[in-house]
Amino acid sequence: MSIPRTTGRRKANRRDLVVAAGLASVFVVMVGASYAAVPLYKLICQATGINGTTQRVGSNPSGKVLSRAITVHFDANTGGGLAWRFSPEAEHMTVHVGETTMAFFSAVNLTDHAVTGSATYNVTPEIAGLYFNKIQCFCFNQQTLKAGERAEMPVVFFVDPAIVSEHGADAVRDITLSYTFFEAPAAAPSPAISGSAAAKTNGS
Repeated sequence: MSIPRTTGRRKANRRDLVVAAGLASVFVVMVGASYAAVPLYKLICQATGINGTTQRVGSNPSGKVLSRAITVHFDANTGGGLAWRFSPEAEHMTVHVGETTMAFFSAVNLTDHAVTGSATYNVTPEIAGLYFNKIQCFCFNQQTLKAGERAEMPVVFFVDPAIVSEHGADAVRDITLSYTFFEAPAAAPSPAISGSAAAKTNGS
């Protein structure tokens, strides 16, 4: 028994529509995944300390300070042609595990105009990232310096006492906290108001 051509064409068209819908769904999922990848990666880094990502906290909840000491080294850099002089006030300091400590970095804008910078950061060894907690840091927000302006930029931190109980991290005696400042992208200018619109705004 032969199948009518019309019925065969309908089945083929239905099959083509199913395939097209499937491909469209895959495309949508891939686009959505690409947009979600960056924030998801940041969350994973913060949760695991991968790539030396430090933790951001509001306070030191335990306040427990151990006799164990760790030397924190400070590293400061600029990138992307940023014309700032950026450096730590001290090259290193020795702190007790669990002790809340404040360190300072300084930055000078060497240009003749205001410049806004944004800092990236990490710690080494990478495993220490999970236990290095920042309460306050200039790196949480963009920093704007006027022409020739110098600013002191604090960072308040502590090393979580849990580091002494973690295999692989318990042997850490030195941690390097590194920052790199880049020039932040300029904000898009507001649309200009036409003469007639401005006149209406002023009640003319």
